[in-house]
Amino acid sequence: MPLVIELTEYASSTNVIRLLQEELQRIISTLASKDDEIQNFIETLNHTLKNVQVNTAKVLLDLDEEFGALQTTLDEIKDRMTSKIKQEQACKSQELQNQLTICTNALESSEELLEYANRTLSIEDTETFTKAAKQIKDRVTMAPAFRLSLKRKISDNMTHLMVDFSQEKQMLRSMKFLPVPRAPEIDPADCLVTDNCVTIMWNMPEGDKKIDHYILEYRKTNYEGHPRVKEERNWDIIDNIKTTEYTLSGLKFESKYMNFRVRACNKAVAGDYSEPITLETKGFNFNFDATTSHQNLKVEDFSVEWDSSGGKGQENKVKGKENKGRGQVSLVKRNMRSGTPSPKRTSLSCRPGSGRSNRDRFSGESYTVLGDAMIESGQHYWEVKSQKDCKSYSIGVSYKNLGKFDQLGKTITSWCIHINNWLQASFAAKHNNKAKAMDMQVPDKIGIYCDYDGGQISFYNADTKQLLHTFKTKFTQPIIPAFMVWCGGLSLYTGLQVPSIIKSFQKGDHELSGSANSLIALAH
Repeated sequence: MPLVIELTEYASSTNVIRLLQEELQRIISTLASKDDEIQNFIETLNHTLKNVQVNTAKVLLDLDEEFGALQTTLDEIKDRMTSKIKQEQACKSQELQNQLTICTNALESSEELLEYANRTLSIEDTETFTKAAKQIKDRVTMAPAFRLSLKRKISDNMTHLMVDFSQEKQMLRSMKFLPVPRAPEIDPADCLVTDNCVTIMWNMPEGDKKIDHYILEYRKTNYEGHPRVKEERNWDIIDNIKTTEYTLSGLKFESKYMNFRVRACNKAVAGDYSEPITLETKGFNFNFDATTSHQNLKVEDFSVEWDSSGGKGQENKVKGKENKGRGQVSLVKRNMRSGTPSPKRTSLSCRPGSGRSNRDRFSGESYTVLGDAMIESGQHYWEVKSQKDCKSYSIGVSYKNLGKFDQLGKTITSWCIHINNWLQASFAAKHNNKAKAMDMQVPDKIGIYCDYDGGQISFYNADTKQLLHTFKTKFTQPIIPAFMVWCGGLSLYTGLQVPSIIKSFQKGDHELSGSANSLIALAH
């Protein structure tokens, strides 16, 4: 009996300790999260303090430059006015000098004639006096002094001295700092993320009307919530936006979120940034997994090519890929902590019991390579483009247990479309070793849509979004993107959202199920 009591007490004590450990673990997680938030805020404050110092120096320098420019303008105006005054002075001086010379010459002539007349009065001989008097009379008639105007041609007033700067002085005394535009406001509810495009819309506070343009900044991140000061990526800048909205198009969503902020600018200065926002940019990301490929395939992250040499020189890349696969565990854990679901990354070469270090996942004529992410739920989309000289290739999905010698579409656990350009051209949908020929032109790029929960795999012309074929089934295991290629190559495009037009097609399929049945040729 005492032994039973002791065991009961031990079990009770063990439960208490376990509960305390769980509670302590929650406290530690909360404290760690709070510490991270405080650390980020401290970095924000330090960054802001540094910017205050830098911006103060810049503003003072700008102020010196503005007043220097103003002084330069005043000096230029003064130089122009001084030049005009000196030109007027020279012109008037020349005119007055000419008039002074004429008057001086007339005065000298008149004085000479006056002296001659005085001498003539003392002549006693009548004939001589008469002759001299007549000469004096003729000379007086022609004398310059009697034809000379004694009115000044030029005034001594300077016309260019009529300058009044009193109004300008008053304006300068009342001059104040040009108002800095206030920060715009971005409402995440007004923003749109679709078709790998992001449309950002913002508003200006009342009173800020003299806005010349806006500057939008954005960056990709894997952190949800308020943007961090320190990020691996720098802000990308879009300048000279004239409206209060902007659309970024053709993006690849290889990260889970994007940060955005915007600032307004008038003719002189840029205002504060808006409060940054974080938008979710969920896309389906995966690469070709070199560790799963056939020996005759040369595999990069987003391309695969036929390699008749047997893939020599690939081993270093494969080993690196395997190491990368091992590192996916910590990434998945981080995703679980953040509460954000993501496709499950995997390296199929590391299956229990495989015991291999080289590429022997596929062999024989199964020239296959798989993606490095499994799909267990949700809707996903990716695209594939073939080289023009590619002889034969298949693209689709399969369960991860695809056999070493299996070919896509020839098993009950794989679905694909197959293109053959060798000898006799063919374009067909394949599943469970059954094929349905498709009477249409092969697109340059093919889009693959996967609705795991709805049990649907659809293939589209990636450019026109024309539906090529749809498989309907019920998935009982995770599926993985799968590819086969012979004599040529494929390019992979991931980080894509499900196009909105395809989403609308799916809604239409539910509403018009009878019409949709005609598109489903092979079902499992």
